[in-house]
Formats: sequence, structure tokens, C-alpha cells
Amino acid sequence: MAGRPRGVEDLVILRAAAEVMGQVGPSGLTLAAVARQVGLVPGTLVQRFGSKRGLILALADQSVRDVNELPTRTGDEHGSALGALAALIASWTAPMATPETFAHHLAFLCADLTDPELHERALAVHRAQRRAAGTLLEEAVSAGELDAATDVEELTATVLAVTSGTGLTWALDRHGTLDRRLRHGLDAVLAPHRATHSA
Repeated sequence: MAGRPRGVEDLVILRAAAEVMGQVGPSGLTLAAVARQVGLVPGTLVQRFGSKRGLILALADQSVRDVNELPTRTGDEHGSALGALAALIASWTAPMATPETFAHHLAFLCADLTDPELHERALAVHRAQRRAAGTLLEEAVSAGELDAATDVEELTATVLAVTSGTGLTWALDRHGTLDRRLRHGLDAVLAPHRATHSA
């Protein structure tokens, strides 16, 4: 890539694109807006990604990579599988810290569902999240945090459903913070499955 300007890596641009997404939603996402965020000219983004759609596809591909890599980093930072699960879910929703950013990201997801290329990537993210949550729940059973009879597959599906539903409910009623609401919802879902000797 001989013509590529030095100093700003693609990953930095993609992170900036995600921030702009949360700030302005689908209608406001432009190459110019992303370029301003990182101090570049729009032409540089055209050189690297080809178009706004190319940038969005690149960001979707990066989201798949991120969601696959995050469980390892999160697991290394926590002493328990359930603690790692709570931190992992919080990290997934961290870019949606306000009802407005939640709404903007949700609008992009709605677009993903109608676009075959973006749907493929959104589904890959969902499947990676399901694998990560399921793995941590399996570890929690093995470590004695959860009852040995726990149906991990069913509990994984419930955890993901509660996570999605909690976000939408919070964006509507706007009580408290999303992180606090998610942790409360996760605790409520896990409570019946906790081993009797587990705190």
C-alpha cells in the first residue's frame, strides 16, 4: 500500500467509525465525519476502504474479530468464570452507554438484518457471543459456581435474551445505568442455578 498515509492505522479509523455511529446514527455516518474524527481527509478513507459501504463492511469484520478475541482478554482479568461473564457482557454493551447511542447502534443492527453481507457478519458476532457465554457458563459449572445439573445451552440462550431485552428496556425507561441494569438482570438469571455453597 505505497500510497497510504502514515500515522493512522486502519484499526484507529474503525474505532472512530464506531464512535461516530453511536453519535449520529446511520443517516449521519459519512466518510467526512469519520475522517474529521481522526484528523484525516475523506479521500484517505476512500483510498483505504473504497466507499462508505466498504468502511461499514470493514468495521463489521473488525467487530467479528473483536468479539472472538475479547473472551480471552476478559477471562485473564477475572478470578471467576461468572465474574468474567459479567465483564464480558459489560464490554459488549460499553459503546452504548447512553440511550441515544443505544438507539443509533440499534438502527445499524436493523439495517444489518436486511443486508445479506452485513447480516452474515452480525450473525457471526452473535454466534461468537453465544460461544463465549456458553464457554464461561461451562467453566462456572466445572468450578462449582453453578449447579452441576445446569442446562448450559438453555442458560446461555436465556442470558443472551436477557442481555438484549434489558438494553432495550433501559433505553426506553432510562432508569439507572445500562451496566447496572445488565448486572442485575444477569444476577437474577443466574440465581436459581448457583451452587448452594457458592456466594
